[in-house]
Amino acid sequence: MKLNFLVTTLLFTVFAFAQKGTVTGSITDKDMNNEALPFATVMIKGTTNGANTDEQGHYSLSVSEGNHVLQISFLGYESIEVPFTIKSGETKTINQALGAKGVELQDVVIKVDQNREKETALLVEQKKAVEIKQSIGAQELSRKGVSDVEEGLTKMTGISKVGSRGLFVRGLEDRYNNLLINNLAVPSNNPFQKIVPLDLVPTDVVSVIETYKTFNPNIYGDFAGATFNIATSKVNNSITKLSLGAGLVTNNSLRNFYITSDADNAKGFFGLTGNDRALPSEFNDTPNPPVTLTGQNAVDAFETGFEVKKTKSPLNTSVGILHAEKFNLKNTNKISYLISLNFDNSFQYRTGVDRTLNPGNLIQYSNNFTTTTYNYKTNFSSILGLNYASERLNLSTNVLYLKTSDNLIQDQLGYQNAQQDVDDYLIRTNQLDETQYLNGQLFGDYAITSNKNHLVKMGVSLAKTTFDQPDRNSYTGHQLAEDNVLVSYGGNNFLRQYLDVKNDLFSSAFLEYNFKFGKEHKLSVGYNGNTNGTESSYRFIYTNTTGNVTFNLNPFTVNEQIETDLLNNTIYFQESSNSTWKAKLDEKNNAGYANLFYKFSEKFDVNAGFRAENYDRTTKYRELGSFDQPYKTVNKNKVYFLPSVNAKYALNDNTNLRFAASQTYSKPVIMESYPLQIVNPDNTVFQGNPYLVNSDNTNIDLKFEMFPTSKEMFAVGLFGKNIQNPIERTYISSPGSTIVTFLNSENAKIYGLEAEFILDLERLTPAFKDLSWGFNTSLMHTKVEVADVVTGPNGNQIPSIETHKDRDLQGASKWLINSDLKYQFSMSNTWTNTVSLVYSVFGKRIYSVGTNGLDHIYELPVSRLDLVLNSKLSKHFDLKLSADNLLNPQIKYELGTENTTTFNESSYLMRNYKRGVGFSFNLGYTF
Repeated sequence: MKLNFLVTTLLFTVFAFAQKGTVTGSITDKDMNNEALPFATVMIKGTTNGANTDEQGHYSLSVSEGNHVLQISFLGYESIEVPFTIKSGETKTINQALGAKGVELQDVVIKVDQNREKETALLVEQKKAVEIKQSIGAQELSRKGVSDVEEGLTKMTGISKVGSRGLFVRGLEDRYNNLLINNLAVPSNNPFQKIVPLDLVPTDVVSVIETYKTFNPNIYGDFAGATFNIATSKVNNSITKLSLGAGLVTNNSLRNFYITSDADNAKGFFGLTGNDRALPSEFNDTPNPPVTLTGQNAVDAFETGFEVKKTKSPLNTSVGILHAEKFNLKNTNKISYLISLNFDNSFQYRTGVDRTLNPGNLIQYSNNFTTTTYNYKTNFSSILGLNYASERLNLSTNVLYLKTSDNLIQDQLGYQNAQQDVDDYLIRTNQLDETQYLNGQLFGDYAITSNKNHLVKMGVSLAKTTFDQPDRNSYTGHQLAEDNVLVSYGGNNFLRQYLDVKNDLFSSAFLEYNFKFGKEHKLSVGYNGNTNGTESSYRFIYTNTTGNVTFNLNPFTVNEQIETDLLNNTIYFQESSNSTWKAKLDEKNNAGYANLFYKFSEKFDVNAGFRAENYDRTTKYRELGSFDQPYKTVNKNKVYFLPSVNAKYALNDNTNLRFAASQTYSKPVIMESYPLQIVNPDNTVFQGNPYLVNSDNTNIDLKFEMFPTSKEMFAVGLFGKNIQNPIERTYISSPGSTIVTFLNSENAKIYGLEAEFILDLERLTPAFKDLSWGFNTSLMHTKVEVADVVTGPNGNQIPSIETHKDRDLQGASKWLINSDLKYQFSMSNTWTNTVSLVYSVFGKRIYSVGTNGLDHIYELPVSRLDLVLNSKLSKHFDLKLSADNLLNPQIKYELGTENTTTFNESSYLMRNYKRGVGFSFNLGYTF
């Protein structure tokens, strides 16, 4: 019996296996250029035979002979069924790409790592959230061909990018914005900008970029335009990717190009020449008593000089590598790491008029130059991320390092100081800007109870930044030819400047306790704060002579001439720094908050809270005079009590009505309130104002939004702001120079309208099933009232010299538009493509406030049109082709015509240039 049973079992097993085949394949994300979908579910309909895909999206199932239906599903994606027939011993391959479907809020919460980067999931999050916010995830960044965070943010409603001046939100300048990374405050590596230039942060390490346009107690009270929070990537699957890119910009690449002599080598290519240009040790740690260098000592002290080299600008290049691994441990615990390294460089050429004005009974040009700039820029970024996740603990750490360099040669040719009979006066500036940024973070959350009703969130970070302009040198003369300039020693000629602004420690921390109660209510209480210590050094080295020495100089061999004159004791170097050479800034920000989310009904949600925040700013500096005088201290300390409320009423399942109100403040950019006077070679001056006070802001928003389908959205909103003591850029009078500084106006009122939609064009005709259109616009009106008396940079009360006492807010556009058209198509099962046409434009706005009878200088509208193709060529290769700035508009700054005295020149144009049209490709290979 036992033998018969055994034989029967063996025969049955052999027969059963003989009747089976195998179905294999891969599941990918159609909206993400067919990237792998790990953990997708693959089932044989009507059976329990199923499996999940591996981390590369692959699956394999043993299937009995016959007709079957393969069911494929993944949370947040469309579920599909594929009928197939298989024969005994046959292996059938079924590859499928899943597209987005409707997602529920609980899906986003449960599968946050996999789904929150998707456009559809972020639309659901926006729909369900009580506060007014927008988010852009990795999927949308990818399809729009976005390579850095700053460019990604410009795709959102009401946000525009303005050259090197950062992001404008709702027409408000960079100073009105704030930045968090993983909910932790971070410093800027550039003291002239409020937040880190986000074009330095690559999008391949970003999961989601959140933009808060209404205030909540758990974000800092320094809020008026928006607070951005960058959530860095968490690893979903193991991947190694190498990318290479190159780009050509018309009139920038493959042309004659001036570059500093120290940058034209391997070190210069990677932006590593800063140490070579550092202040020589012979000049000691302090400028008093001043040091004089002569002869061979002077020759040996400096590694770089005034010389330039003429070359051809090559193509812009980029290289990046991303490596990530994920390991599954016991009891569903996971650990993962991510490493990303990126480098890119660019050659930029700009030329155009550059003028300043002499106010008076007759308004005339003071400086009238044609300014040509040659910039060689490098950016290096790296991030190391580690994450550990268990059932109740989620802990991450990141280390972010950024390094930038900008080698500038600037020629200003024309006349200075209203000498209109001169047209060959040349000012040549040789400048290096170098920044370094190091930030380490530790953050996570812990569920005190298994049901996660009691949750603790925490985070801490330490950062260090430096901003250097080492050996910024310049000379002036009359240009007789490209290789012949008539110059003289003495005065301010052949001047060297050394500016160093460093922050040795920026610390940030938060701790928050969350208590969920009732059905969906939540109470949060917490602390967050940061400290910032900034110190500067600004020193001058003059080239002096015992007599007036005039000679013909060849700019390409000038170092030889200067060395000869030093050895002949014709000239010598001497420090001439003044007592204002050093200054210090200490900032402290500490806040406690409570925030209650209460769901009154299925339709009505309220998020209300309160924040008490102490902001303390202490500035120390010496006024112009003796080196022995004590430091002057200016302290600005205030405790802010900041209430806020966000309410949402669901008119139906797809339509919301929102209301928000809050009290916040805005602090200035570091250099706007820093007691430093930076002198430019053309006698224009930048001067901070340590007596600036923070602005007090009242914010109100009302918004209607509708989500017709999972891929579509329509919203329109009204907003209003009342800003007490707004901070604005302006000019003040000074003999022989034009001083740009910052003052507090009395009051600014802002109100406007925002509208946006995402439309699936298939609703118009089935022929457009692969097309979608996104559009957003902001319309805004501002009114500023100017006080009769203002506080100047020296703390003295001075009469306002503004020409117009009622005007628009400086930096605010009356309107702006962003739009994009997306088309998706496939060439084969493994070759998918997305084409995006992206357009943006902003309205005319005040660049600097008019004074002394002059009207304002306006920044005129600029339109930008980009075309981007993202192509997933195969499992391993992807390609990005882009054409940027196709319209190539002229960037213009013009004086307004409402001057109170006579304008005595032929043109109101103050500055203009073109960027050029860019063409680039980026090829990626995934191992």
